[in-house]
Amino acid sequence: MTSEGLRKRHYNEVSEDDLVTQPLLNSSDGNSNYRKGWIVKSSGWPSLLCHFLKRWARWLGNIVKVSALWCGNMLLCGCAHEKSLGEKPITVVLTPLQEERLKRLQLRLEVAFDRTRPDHQEALKALWHAAFPNIELKGLISDQWKEMGWQGNDPSTDFRGGGYISLENLLFFAKNFQKTFNQLLHKEGGRRATWEYPFAVAGVNLTFMLIQMLDLRSAKPSSWCSLNFMKILGDEDMAFDLLYCVAFKVMDTLWLAMHASYMEFNAVMKATREQLEQELTMESVKSIQDMPSYMLLC
Repeated sequence: MTSEGLRKRHYNEVSEDDLVTQPLLNSSDGNSNYRKGWIVKSSGWPSLLCHFLKRWARWLGNIVKVSALWCGNMLLCGCAHEKSLGEKPITVVLTPLQEERLKRLQLRLEVAFDRTRPDHQEALKALWHAAFPNIELKGLISDQWKEMGWQGNDPSTDFRGGGYISLENLLFFAKNFQKTFNQLLHKEGGRRATWEYPFAVAGVNLTFMLIQMLDLRSAKPSSWCSLNFMKILGDEDMAFDLLYCVAFKVMDTLWLAMHASYMEFNAVMKATREQLEQELTMESVKSIQDMPSYMLLC
């Protein structure tokens, strides 16, 4: 199956009320329920039942292994206070530095990707060279972009919902965690699905999800998760970009653990958000590097 065959779906218009987390791919053969490994030559229902139980046990075992680190860290770090969080009123008093950095981050959110701007063109070229350093890019509009996981030959059409900051996030990821970036880009490690998520478009989805999760367009935090992020932002100017890298790795880890395919993309994104929210409300998390999932990066 070629990459073009995996990426025929076009973006719907994005609204503030809808995360860009619809299934990103459509089956070119019309069989949307197909998943590699689920078609079994069976001699009857006992064989089918046995096969199903084996698959279920393997899936559950993967979930347990991936969750062990996260759950252990949460218990040790006092995540038992989660219930009380909902009972406390949120009192927000941002420091001048936190306010300054929040406003700077909000300004970044408002910059749409503009393919006519030279600096945006150079950033897109830099992303290509970070992803494929030994392959010459033929142009800003080229079928080559599909190899990175853009939906068509013009990446600029995929930035609605994430804006220019989603390109900055991808570049930050490539430069600071090159090994993990390449593992996710090339789908290395683990048993991959027949219908994989497209790397670049998933990255835009993650940027949009984090903006919504942290309520970054508001003047003040509206949840304990976003409040703790504001505290972290006061100490680390690039906290959002670092959190993005953690989010991408968590999403891919859950994708593998859940044996997900394109039909489960929404479920994986929801699980990713829940995992990040839990970690950001841990009392021991004073920086992005304190998050249990940060150690997944390399």
